[in-house]
Formats: sequence, structure tokens, C-alpha cells
Amino acid sequence: MSPFARGVGLCMLSQVLFGVLYLFSHWMAPVSGTDVFALRVMVMLAALLLLLGASRAGLGALEHLVRQQLGHGVWRWVVFLVGTLIVASQQWLFMWGPVNGEGVNVAIGYFLYPLGMALAARVWLKERLNRRQLLALGLAVLGVAHEVWATRSFSWASLWVCVLFPPYYLSRRVMGIPALPGLTLDLCLTVPVMLVYLMVHGDALAVVRDEPRYWLLLPALGLVSSVGMVAHLCAGLLLPFGLFALLSYTEPVLLFLAAVLVLDAPVSAGAWWTYGPIWAALMLLAWDGLRQWRRSRRVGAAGVVKRVEAVKLA
Repeated sequence: MSPFARGVGLCMLSQVLFGVLYLFSHWMAPVSGTDVFALRVMVMLAALLLLLGASRAGLGALEHLVRQQLGHGVWRWVVFLVGTLIVASQQWLFMWGPVNGEGVNVAIGYFLYPLGMALAARVWLKERLNRRQLLALGLAVLGVAHEVWATRSFSWASLWVCVLFPPYYLSRRVMGIPALPGLTLDLCLTVPVMLVYLMVHGDALAVVRDEPRYWLLLPALGLVSSVGMVAHLCAGLLLPFGLFALLSYTEPVLLFLAAVLVLDAPVSAGAWWTYGPIWAALMLLAWDGLRQWRRSRRVGAAGVVKRVEAVKLA
């Protein structure tokens, strides 16, 4: 499978898992959103250490990241630690927002941040979008513009998502931070803070201990979180940044479906003017991705034929 095809597959897998993750705050009630975030960090780190240990590189990849890639470079560590703060805050907001009246504003932020990433790709990475991708971007902009116009609001939660996520992904890509060790180190740095929080606010631990359903929900939370984040970060390294940004529109659409089908959120008639253009953009991207995948297979097959012919001539 080509890197492009792997990138698209991993990106779509991550979007589906993020849609499932959105429901955990609802499933884990009455535990608060911040408590769910603290518990998520703990079980996510455990799952990532298992994944890292089972990977070909093993735990040595984490040591290589710390000693070699980051090493003694002060600015590399500063940029990495800023990224750690960003991803931790985004994970907190994702779990806290839906149960604290900021669910809509968080969703708007996720509608806007792919646009920010596409802009970052154009400005800093000099990536160009083809005509189909530009049309998809235009459709997505129409959908987002309608949502902002309809809600007449632009909260701090929306800004937190759409402004901070692009620098995180861009910096990790420029620095060449591998997805699994990088996210594991992020969580290793976050866990001590969460341990202190859980010791000070012990109610969540008591609830989890006394209700057996959490014994299944917590491992599932760790698995979904870790696989989803690693798949998303790997896709960001494999795909052109602009295309990766546009494919990220799958997540807010899935959040919409989860809110309607599972959380019974009411849907106004005007909401379809938001989601309709975005769904059309996603279908256009799927068509464009299929065309590129077929083209890459033809190019790969032609290369194999040429090598075989060269061997025969030799």
C-alpha cells in the first residue's frame, strides 16, 4: 500500500475513533468532564506504552526521541513542551466541552481548524491544492461561514481549537517527531499533573471504584484515545498537509451525527446548510483521493514492469 493510501486510511480511522470518543463524557456521567480527561490521560498512557512496546522500534524509540531528536537543544524542547501543553488542553476541552454547555462552540472550532491548517500548509509549507481540493475547500468554507452566521457567536472554545491545533501539527511535522513516541512523551509529561489532580479531587476515583461499568469503559477510553491520536498523527506525517486538513472535516460531521443519533440533540432546518456543503466537500475529496490512489498504483505498476524489463535485458 502506498504512503498516500495509508495516510488516507489512517486519517479516516482516526476521525471515526474521535467520533466515538466524543460520546465517552456522556457514557461516563456523572463523572465530570475534567475528571474524564484526567482518567483518559492515565489509561491512554498505559495503552500507548503497550503499543510502543509491541511495535518494531519498541521502547527504544522513546529513548531515541529524548536523547537524539530533542537532545540538548533548548529551543527544540521549548517547541515540544509548548506542543504538549496544546495537545493536553485540546484533549481536556474535547472531554469538558460537551457536558459544560460548550459542545456547539467546540464543534465550530473543529469546523474552523482544518481551514487554519490548509492556510498554514499554503503559507509555511508552500503546498498547492488541485482544483478538486480547492472546490472542496470552498464548499467547506461556505458551510463554516453559514454556521458562524447562524449561531452569531464565536467563543473562546472555538478559538482555542482552530488557532492552536495548526501550530501543533505543523511544528511536529517540521521537527520530524514520530507519532507514537511523540504522543507517549506528551502523556508522560502530563500524567504527573493529572495524578496530583486526582489525589486532590478523589471523588472520581471513588465513583470508578464503586461502579463496575467503569472497569470496561476506562480501558476502552484508553484504547480509542491512543489508537485515534496515533493514527491521526501518522496521517499528518504521510499526507500533504492541505489534504490532511480537509479530510479532518470528517470529524465534526461525525460529531454532528453522534449528537443527533445518540445524544438526541435537536437539529434545526438551517443546520443542513452547514453540513450539506461539508458533506459534499468530503465526497469530492473521497473522489479525488480515489483518483490519486489509482494513479499511484498505475505508476507503481509501470515501475515494476520497467525494472523487470531491465533485468531481462541485463
